[in-house]
Amino acid sequence: MPVASHSVVLNLTRQAAWTRLRDLSLAPHYVPGLTGCQFHPGATEGIGASRRVLRKGGQYLDESVVQWQEGTGFVLRLHKGGNDSPFPFREASFSYALQAEGNTTRITLQMSYSLRGGKLFERLLAKAFKKVVRQIAENLKAYYETGRTQNPDMAVSTSNIDVA
Repeated sequence: MPVASHSVVLNLTRQAAWTRLRDLSLAPHYVPGLTGCQFHPGATEGIGASRRVLRKGGQYLDESVVQWQEGTGFVLRLHKGGNDSPFPFREASFSYALQAEGNTTRITLQMSYSLRGGKLFERLLAKAFKKVVRQIAENLKAYYETGRTQNPDMAVSTSNIDVA
């Protein structure tokens, strides 16, 4: 399965980074194109937590936590409604992993996917997926460190992150 991955160093301790990362409602502040987030009934963190991220034009994507490592990261399964992956994916997941580096923290974002169009489409779209993952990582870094929304599509332009 192809993987698009990017890592950045956050000027935060691992605990401070984890406090932000575990809040699954914050994604619209750093994921391009998202306009909001709603949790499905049930848990809002840990295995089984599920959210619907809202996009421009009324589009949406569901993301459910399938792995959770307290203090270090988690894996989201990307789907639309029941069990179907959104077009063009046959299967897709997105992971976040934290690793302490002294007083800073390295975060690695990784999207694993297979496409409905097979290996040809996977090769054609690989560069675009890598660019998207890199942009999410860079936006996440800026948002976590400053508390300022990095997404112009967000309806709210301020954050509730305490950067002190």
